[in-house]
Amino acid sequence: MTTQPKKITPHLLLQAYAQGVFPMSESADDPDIFWVDPQMRGIFELNSFHVSRSLARRIKRSDYRYEINTCFSDVVRHCADRDETWINAEIFELYCQLHTLGYAHSVEIHRDNRLVGGVYGVALGGAFFGESMFSVETDGSKLALFHLINHLKSQGFTLFDTQFITSHLATLGAIEIPRSDYRERLDQALGIKASFISAPDI
Repeated sequence: MTTQPKKITPHLLLQAYAQGVFPMSESADDPDIFWVDPQMRGIFELNSFHVSRSLARRIKRSDYRYEINTCFSDVVRHCADRDETWINAEIFELYCQLHTLGYAHSVEIHRDNRLVGGVYGVALGGAFFGESMFSVETDGSKLALFHLINHLKSQGFTLFDTQFITSHLATLGAIEIPRSDYRERLDQALGIKASFISAPDI
């Protein structure tokens, strides 16, 4: 990881994603941004998302609604609103710019007209780079992931990059693969013409 002195633009950020690299900051107050290229990469196999019995019951109850790209900046703001975050002001602004350009997207979970969970990331070709998620109610982020993965499958995506793997993601079916395997999958996915926002129900 090396500190990046030159100004990062949305175009430069997209070039980095295409090379398997993503940005982070040490904290919300740290102005520096560095590039990250993990030796082991977290991914979701799109057909291997684990739905627990409790999550299945919550999905079946349908006491919520999910939407796409209706409040992108609010999702990113919620993701950054924690004691330790890698999203500083510049990163926040960069993803909002990517959203305006049509590359960054969010899936939101609403209950009783409240935003209770969400996930956001960047789409390039047939690859989706998951950046962060949040939940203010039980299973809010899990519901967002469930609907995101179903959406990615329906749109022809082949790669869902979670960057790192956590114990939480592992319980949902995320796995780690070596950097070399990830790069092969990324190259294949970038050659696919998939559109995140062309689903008929959006």
